[in-house]
Amino acid sequence: MSIALATHLRASFDDAVALTREALADQGFGVLTEIDVKATLKNKLDEDMENYLILGACNPPLAHRAIDVQRQIGLLLPCNVVVRTDPGDPETTLVEAMNPQLLVDVTEEPGLKPIADEVGSKLKAAIDALSR
Repeated sequence: MSIALATHLRASFDDAVALTREALADQGFGVLTEIDVKATLKNKLDEDMENYLILGACNPPLAHRAIDVQRQIGLLLPCNVVVRTDPGDPETTLVEAMNPQLLVDVTEEPGLKPIADEVGSKLKAAIDALSR
């Protein structure tokens, strides 16, 4: 199993971030957290890297269902979506969403499978929308 649902965009980093936010919103996800890894590494370690943003995406009804099944699942939420410049091709931006089946594999909780399937379908739809 792949750990990510992914696509490549021929778009600027800023445009890719905006498009990703829109695609997630269209599938009922809000962005709860945002980590600018590039800025953090520069500020904390004086290290340079390509654009790299982690968006913590959450679909509240699905998160609620998952927490009802397994209270500790909050340790693995929200779903991370990474938008990053391809280091091998600076004209390409990669968008990668965590494969929610990992939650089922990590917890070994079968009750999470239908929720992970639904989250996966919605994240895949968001990623597919970016590919068009």
